Amino acid sequence: MKDALELGDHEVCLAHSGPEGLATARVFRPDVVVCDIGLPGMDGYEVARAIRADPAQRGTKLVALTGYASPEDRQRARDAGFDRHLGKPPDLDALLQMLDELVRAEASR
Repeated sequence: MKDALELGDHEVCLAHSGPEGLATARVFRPDVVVCDIGLPGMDGYEVARAIRADPAQRGTKLVALTGYASPEDRQRARDAGFDRHLGKPPDLDALLQMLDELVRAEASR
């Protein structure tokens, strides 16, 4: 997925755990974070809440990319601060379109 996103002109940084992802987001300051829910160290919900609690990152858009896709899971993601929810495996075109929409929406603010 990283390679495909980079081909779509997105700059990508990877993290393999919740704490690593949070630290990477604090340094990298991305427009959009695509975050799995089932992460080691701290789950994606905790990552989302931590990003939302950081005033410097409040404008960051959050996309939950997860196999947890029941209506309750979607609501839990919204409650944690995610802007969008995408089930696994993602349709690459849908993901690229979603990222473009989120970046355009932020740019128009």
